[in-house]
Formats: sequence, structure tokens, C-alpha cells
Amino acid sequence: MPLELLRAAPRHPRRLVCLTEETTEILYRLGLGDRVVGVSGFTVRPPEARQKPRVSSFLDADFERIVELRPDLVLGFSDLQADLGAELARRGVPVVLFNQRSLSEVLQTVRVVGALVGVPAAAEALADELERDLEALAEANARLPRRPRVFFEEWHEPLIAGIRWCSELVELMGGVDVCAETRTQQGAKGRIFQPEEVARRDPELVIASWCGRKATRKKIVERPGWQAVSAVRADALYEVKSAFVLQPGPAVLTDGAAQVARIIAATARGELLPEPRPGDLRSAGLPPRFPTVHG
Repeated sequence: MPLELLRAAPRHPRRLVCLTEETTEILYRLGLGDRVVGVSGFTVRPPEARQKPRVSSFLDADFERIVELRPDLVLGFSDLQADLGAELARRGVPVVLFNQRSLSEVLQTVRVVGALVGVPAAAEALADELERDLEALAEANARLPRRPRVFFEEWHEPLIAGIRWCSELVELMGGVDVCAETRTQQGAKGRIFQPEEVARRDPELVIASWCGRKATRKKIVERPGWQAVSAVRADALYEVKSAFVLQPGPAVLTDGAAQVARIIAATARGELLPEPRPGDLRSAGLPPRFPTVHG
């Protein structure tokens, strides 16, 4: 019957490929992990998503494998994936690329992803929950005795200050980002600082999150002029793993926010969190959590 042509495709996408972890975690938080048929090889959250076929890195993708999976929709993140999206579009695959850079845009992305796959109410509830949790952390830290000066670094050579959502997170959780003026720069090249300039701004706290690499105390304290930096003298040098804070999805709004909040609170009170192993940076000491599913 000709009218059957109107029902040939599902009402909403049922087979989803995610080129980065952010949308994968959103979909699992929405109770839609069964719809995910392909993921990025860098996916770590949630752990069960690693059992899905791995079809991409961040800048490369196995286009033939993606086409074989017959996705109704491919989801990606960042202008850096524009070429991947264009190639998939040329192969007839529907693609949506997000480019969220702020905390509010991360929350917006949760809502948009849910709408795309047909669960707008669940996505609204999830975004509202994430926002309430952030507000609770911010309100608790608003009562701190002072706002410490913070340098958030997402790479060490060259020295790159935190991207917008990381800078905003520092501010929201009670810190003063000493390099806040560059947070709106789209590319990392616009957030490069000379070590001597950061030292001149004298942060009282350093939070390092080197993308895909373990941050080390030695590389920080041996920078030119850093021996006199307040954070180095106080050993207020911390690491938040990139999987928790450099991916603008639920992770940064949950584990990332909780760790940054605890680190800033300790510094504001003149405290140090537990002694690290030799050569390591301190950490917030909070185990990762995978919160409730919205379905």
C-alpha cells in the first residue's frame, strides 16, 4: 500500500553512532544505550559502552564500518570533526555535529539530543537534574572564606589555559581564573600562554587536565619562574583526569564539577587534599560515579 512509504523510516532515530563520548553518555543517561550501535575508541563513560563497535578516533573515522552499521543518525562534536561529518553526508548518512563550548551549551546539548531521538521530556528532566546538582555545588562553595586564584591547564607544552566550560566551572565553583580572558577562544592556539606570564599572575591553585596524558608534578614545578608561584610553594597542584572534565557532556557536570568544587574548597580553606604518590599531583579523591538513568 503506498501509505506504507510514510512509515518506512522509524519515527525517531533507532540506530545511533556517536563519534565522541559526550553524546554516548547522554544517550545512556537517557536509558537509550540499546540504540547506540557504534562509538568512539576514546569512549570510557559509561564502561558498558566500550562493548559497542569502535568506529572512530577524534579526527578519523572508519567510514565503511559506519555505513555498514546502517545508522539512522550519527552524532559528533566540534568543528574539528567537520570533515568527518561532510564525508558521511556525502555517503548519504545523516549527521548532526554539536559544538558546545559553555556550561549552558552543554545543558542545551542534552536537551537537543533527547529531542532528536524522541525523548524530549526525559532529556529535559536530565538537564534539569544536572543543572540543580551544579547549583548545589556552587551554592555550597559560595560560602567559602575567599576565592582563590586558579590556573586551569589543559596542556603543558605549549602551555594552554582551560577551554570555556572549564574556565566557567572554576568560576562557578568559587575560584578566580587567572587566564579567563582567553576562554572564549575557539581554538587552543588562542589560549596559549608563556609560563612566565602565568607565573606573574601567581595562581594559588593549579588544576591540570592534560588531554589523554597523565599530568606530572615535575613538568609543572620546573617551568621558568614557577618556583615562586604560590601554588607551587604550597604544593596546591592537582590533577583532574581529562575524561571527567575535558569532554563537554554529563561527565563535566557531574564528576568534573564535584572534583573541581572540592579542590577549590580545600584551597580556599588553606587545606591540602591527601598526599599523592611521589611525582604525582594531588587529586580530589572522589571515585567516579555513573548516576541514575532517565527513561
